[in-house]
Amino acid sequence: MEKIFKLKNNGTTVRTEIVAGLTTFMTMAYIIALNPNLLTNFGAEGQNLWNGVFMATCLASAIGMFVMAFAANKPFAMAPGMGLNSFFAVVVGNIAGMLGITYVEGFHAALCIILIEGIIFIILSVFNVREKIVESIPLGVRMGIAPAIGLMLMNIGFGSNVGIYSDGNGFAAPFYVMRDFFGALTPSVIKDNMGSGYSTMILTVITMFVGLFVIVILAHYKKKGAVIIGMLAASVIYWAGEAIFLGINPFESLKSASWLPPFGDMFSTTFFKFDFASLFNIGWFTAITLIITFCMIDMFDTIGTLVGTATRANMVDENGNMPKMKEALLADAVGTVAGAVTGTSTVTTFIESASGVEAGGRTGLTALTTGIIFLACMFLAPIAAIIPAAATSAALIYVGVLMLSGLKNVNFEKLDESVPLAIMLIGMPISGSIGHAIGLGLIASTIIKIFTGRAKEVSVLTYVISALFLVKFFLVV
Repeated sequence: MEKIFKLKNNGTTVRTEIVAGLTTFMTMAYIIALNPNLLTNFGAEGQNLWNGVFMATCLASAIGMFVMAFAANKPFAMAPGMGLNSFFAVVVGNIAGMLGITYVEGFHAALCIILIEGIIFIILSVFNVREKIVESIPLGVRMGIAPAIGLMLMNIGFGSNVGIYSDGNGFAAPFYVMRDFFGALTPSVIKDNMGSGYSTMILTVITMFVGLFVIVILAHYKKKGAVIIGMLAASVIYWAGEAIFLGINPFESLKSASWLPPFGDMFSTTFFKFDFASLFNIGWFTAITLIITFCMIDMFDTIGTLVGTATRANMVDENGNMPKMKEALLADAVGTVAGAVTGTSTVTTFIESASGVEAGGRTGLTALTTGIIFLACMFLAPIAAIIPAAATSAALIYVGVLMLSGLKNVNFEKLDESVPLAIMLIGMPISGSIGHAIGLGLIASTIIKIFTGRAKEVSVLTYVISALFLVKFFLVV
């Protein structure tokens, strides 16, 4: 292990790396079930397709993380990206509607987009083009990526991650802790309108904050594994609450769970199922536009996650550049190709990697550990499914707070740094897209420098990227 991952040079141990890998997995385990849900309309397109996407999620994620571990020696985890998978599902539906074919046939056409995207990224990574793009991002924007991701993590933790929906009258869904429970609505109004979800909401809020405070207290005393211990404590509280107050057996699903990987369904529905003819039947311009759109979103999601998380872990040099960025980007590209081949949307670096980094992960052994657990989930998925969302929310909120510390490096008196940063800080959690927020930050930085007489400070590549984002925002629908 020492020879492969250089643990001593990175100030870590095998135990720390394994704990970090497990921590990362627990914060992103939701993707194993959520990704096939999103790509198959929550099972509406058939169990066989759901099983195929489930297997593809586990396999492609693991392949990407193995490349990350051995080629880049970085602790970053990978899986089908949130946002990108929802967009992929919309594209599949549009292709099916335009051509009058089934959803599954549209799925096979859309997989071609992911394959082409991955191949393009492999070529760009090998020839250092993606690395040059990272270096072209203004330092002020780069410094703002980590804090913006921190706010995005907190937004996920306080809302969209908990997954509580109302069956009552007129209550907004999904439920957001800070908007609904601690927001303008009084508890009585919430209770009257929430329906059966009210008790679950109370249990979720209590669990989330108890888990958060356990993590914070343990971290204060510098206890190793604070994040994972806090998540386990929160899980136990939630399970106990379900059993005692809601009359629910939290382990009921394990009784009827299937423990055998559905390889047959993957081979019959998603594995190497490319339909280029249907893709280009929608029109060459439309097809190329979709490919470019996926490339841009994925590229800057990945760049943002790598730069932001590496900055938090002090893995960057004085210029904000991360060593072995090329290899890390190549791992992302290989994961995307693996996703297309096995049958899922774009595989990208996950912002939940920040939880493993905060737990001490510094080398590829963290990514390797997470990847192995993803493979094991082909057999153990029912166990991953019972981890309550409230427990993962506690970890995401804690890590999000820590990532805000990057704000101390920003010179708020320089408007060309502070304004793009402010736009990114609000844009990332609201849009739910790291790539879009970085695009807004780049455009703002470029415009400010042009009209303050410093146009020469902007690199040619930054001008090109800013222009592409403008086209993406205003012309591509």
